[in-house]
Amino acid sequence: MANNKKFLGLVGFTALLLSSCGFSLGEKNTWDVTQPIETGVTVEATGAVKVVPDGVQFNFSVFAIGMTSKAAIERANVLANQARQALDNSKIDKKDFATQNISVYPEYSYSQDGKQTLLGFRATQSFAVTLRDTDKAGETVDEVVLMVGTDFTIDTLTPILLDSKEATAQARENAIKLAKEKAEDYAELLDVELGAVISVREFATSNAIPQPWLRADMAADESVKTVIDLGTQEVSVTIEARWALTSGN
Repeated sequence: MANNKKFLGLVGFTALLLSSCGFSLGEKNTWDVTQPIETGVTVEATGAVKVVPDGVQFNFSVFAIGMTSKAAIERANVLANQARQALDNSKIDKKDFATQNISVYPEYSYSQDGKQTLLGFRATQSFAVTLRDTDKAGETVDEVVLMVGTDFTIDTLTPILLDSKEATAQARENAIKLAKEKAEDYAELLDVELGAVISVREFATSNAIPQPWLRADMAADESVKTVIDLGTQEVSVTIEARWALTSGN
């Protein structure tokens, strides 16, 4: 019995020793070593650049009202084809416009006593168009309006950035520089040296879309033309970066 107590005591002492050294006994006689936490500084920074949009998003709808749904949708089809012809006249590639929605529904009027009277049917076709030539974007809008007439609404007319690769790369570079400056400030304040980069994480790039501005210029023939002012658009990249800190000794 005495020998058994000595053996149990030895096992307990060994387990305590291993635990104090950062070791633990795992399954199948394997050893897990607790990794030390590396000292460092983690900072977040956002880099941004402003660029002039290189495209215009032009969304519009044509509509028609008829006494029957068939008459309404046939008239809407005519207007839609006129809009397509206007886009073709403006040399808009077919891959840059698409039908977004086609609908037809009844319209009613209501009397004070709640009586419902059918007025007719409204048919609508909506389109999304990407205008890549910003200098001629206003002319394209005018062409569509001229071809379709009054049965037409502009749903969206917004400057957009089609190619953001270069702007995003510059914003990323600005973010890295700013993050490193922050990390160096912390190292100086703590009287240590900035070591190697441990990790970098990039968050989603954000694009701030400007509100479009339309104005009319009077040409020599006194006809009014639509002009789209592009403004600027901000492209930003946010990163989180961690640097090691060393004592410098």
